[in-house]
Amino acid sequence: MIKNRIDVNRILLIKLRGIGDVLLSTIVIRNLAIYFPNAKIDFLTEPPSVPIINNLSELNEIIAVQRKGVLNTIKAVLKLRKKKYDIVFDLYTNPRSALLTFLSKGKAKVGFNRRGRRYAYDLAVNRKDALYHSAEVNLFQLESLDIPTVTKELIYRIKDDEKDFAKNVFISNNLDNIVIGISPSGGWDSKRCKPSKFIEICKAIRSKYLLKFIVLWGESDKSNAEEIYNSIKEFSVLAPKTSIREMAALMSKCNAVIANDSGPMHISAAIGIPTLAIHGPTSPFEQGPYGSKHEWVRFNELECIQCNLIECPRQHECMTQLNSNEVLTKFELLLIKNDIEIKNFVNTKF
Repeated sequence: MIKNRIDVNRILLIKLRGIGDVLLSTIVIRNLAIYFPNAKIDFLTEPPSVPIINNLSELNEIIAVQRKGVLNTIKAVLKLRKKKYDIVFDLYTNPRSALLTFLSKGKAKVGFNRRGRRYAYDLAVNRKDALYHSAEVNLFQLESLDIPTVTKELIYRIKDDEKDFAKNVFISNNLDNIVIGISPSGGWDSKRCKPSKFIEICKAIRSKYLLKFIVLWGESDKSNAEEIYNSIKEFSVLAPKTSIREMAALMSKCNAVIANDSGPMHISAAIGIPTLAIHGPTSPFEQGPYGSKHEWVRFNELECIQCNLIECPRQHECMTQLNSNEVLTKFELLLIKNDIEIKNFVNTKF
């Protein structure tokens, strides 16, 4: 399909949402930039995900398309056609992204072989039978065009002003010892560990180790974050209101992060912070924190675990029945794996 990589001048990647999925697709950006060093690589996504990739030098342009509206879709298609892409990779492969790919008039259109969407692609790629992390599944499309995988690292770069912001927050709150980030975020309600469980987890950890927590939050998590903080305020700090990028900068200052399966969890893992992910309806093997530094925990004794349901018909048992001592055990494994030394708890005020 690609006779000569020198002839490839423009490439489009499509990953409409969400924040974590877009971040996991950066594994493709790096490999394309290496294989096609002279090509312009554009990225089509929805506005909430733009900040995740808006400072990547490997990208020529980020095209933001609103999630809803026929007119928005038409405008996006007209813009794509003007670009005259040599290759279009649909990494999302939902009905809308398939339609955008088909109408883009790219010379070579690649996507996953899913029911009802094959029409959109010149090459429909089958997913392999073995279990792969979602980040690496993205690489299947490159392999289908014999594009080598040179690196399996994700890209997320924190800006200098964001680093300064995080530094100031830590200084002003006297966070100068071991600090663990707590993120109650979750794209689906079924993926959110309840505040009461996070409180239980934090107290179990703090009963054994001398450390502080910083409770991180987005707009939809504010009440949950406040509930957690108010119950552990003696040894925690509530982060100020932040953008997603400022939250990432705060995470970069932490020694480790405990989070639900969410965009912030994937950011924490991508920037190399030891991350413990709490899973329920999603697979930690496919959607867990990517990389060898991290750990995950879940309540394995339910037949419905890893159900992938957005709404839970069983009162979130996979989250409510999770044992905080199991989380503590995984947290300690995370510490050992990453050579993080924390003093055993003594009755000392910070």
